[in-house]
Amino acid sequence: MTDHQEQTRTAYDGVVDLYASMFADRRLETHPFSRNMIGTFAELVRETGNLRVADVGCGPGHLTAMLDDLGLDVFGLDLSPGMVDHARRAHPALRFDEARMEALPVEDGALGGVLSHYSMIHTPPRELPALLAEQVRVLAPGGLLLVSFFATEEPEPIRFDHKVTPAYSWPADRFADLLTEAGLVPFARLLHDPASERGFLDAHLLARLG
Repeated sequence: MTDHQEQTRTAYDGVVDLYASMFADRRLETHPFSRNMIGTFAELVRETGNLRVADVGCGPGHLTAMLDDLGLDVFGLDLSPGMVDHARRAHPALRFDEARMEALPVEDGALGGVLSHYSMIHTPPRELPALLAEQVRVLAPGGLLLVSFFATEEPEPIRFDHKVTPAYSWPADRFADLLTEAGLVPFARLLHDPASERGFLDAHLLARLG
């Protein structure tokens, strides 16, 4: 485990209850853009016939439960053992495991979809291609990746002080290029004004493994 991964795990372990309380509304009533992109993702995964999905960086499990409600065979993975423990207690009917995004405990080509909801934001830019390659490894042909992140209109990624631990915002075009280089085909994106004081756009990219 790298230093930044250890830092991220420790930071999230320290805010489990606060973080979980912020996302107690698993249906995202106050986040319509995220809610609708996740709904579209779930619909497209169902159309593939492979309902098995990983919620990577699942945190307290609120979106894992949402995907289960949407008819997917979903399980959650997170770096933080504290988050995994909370998710198991909050959603005892679902499966949650501790794992790094760079080494998923999933066989090759097994999944119809991967959800990465603001869970790649703490990865340094130089390490992101390897992380994306791991998401591609576990996707079946035609499988889908929905990745959400903070977007910047600057030409390069920007490191910033996230409320939990340092994070990065990305130019949406650059992130889409990384998806293409990883072997995915980006086919939909949504950028919208921020709901926070940081001033970054919120970005959602949908991509398919050809």
